[in-house]
Amino acid sequence: MEIEETAAPGRRERKKRETRAALTAAALRLALEKGPDNVTVEEISEAADVSVRTFFNYFSHKEHAILGRDPEHLASALERIRTAPADQSPLTTMWLIVHAVLRDLISEGELSRRGELIMGAPNLLYHLMLSSLDDERQMSAALAERIGDPLRAMLVVSTAGAACRVAMELHKQTPDRPPAELVDQAFQLLAQGIDPEFAPGPDVQKGS
Repeated sequence: MEIEETAAPGRRERKKRETRAALTAAALRLALEKGPDNVTVEEISEAADVSVRTFFNYFSHKEHAILGRDPEHLASALERIRTAPADQSPLTTMWLIVHAVLRDLISEGELSRRGELIMGAPNLLYHLMLSSLDDERQMSAALAERIGDPLRAMLVVSTAGAACRVAMELHKQTPDRPPAELVDQAFQLLAQGIDPEFAPGPDVQKGS
């Protein structure tokens, strides 16, 4: 009896992951075939063999399904930030978070196609921007609590996000360069300082 009770949550979680994966796969396939604006929640649900009610248990709207939004990514990121070793630099923590998400996205095999779709759809870009900003706010707050410096925390999180976006854009232009490699180069540049020669002139007034 105890074994059954222990195993049940594992089966439930596995079923949830499978349902979410089926919905995101169906949403992406239909969006690629018909265009994201022409896809309905009903069509996505039918393609994934679930009810519309079940769809809304996982996504608030179709755009998040097409984007492949997974709340587990944010939850894992926040947990990693809060439990990071005291001697781990904030940028290193963000690098680990990014690579964990990249592994999931690459394993799905749809990274490039989803990226191309998003770049060509203003509505998807808008929803991606909104959700990314919300993620960054939560991660910045968690990092600020850990390091005690809100400004540095916000800069680290936001520049890490910018590095990822730039890496994905470059990967689209140069598909032979792996996303993880581009991300590593971007983070290395951030760590070294993107402009060590920065020196505002004496005629530049602070706050102007």
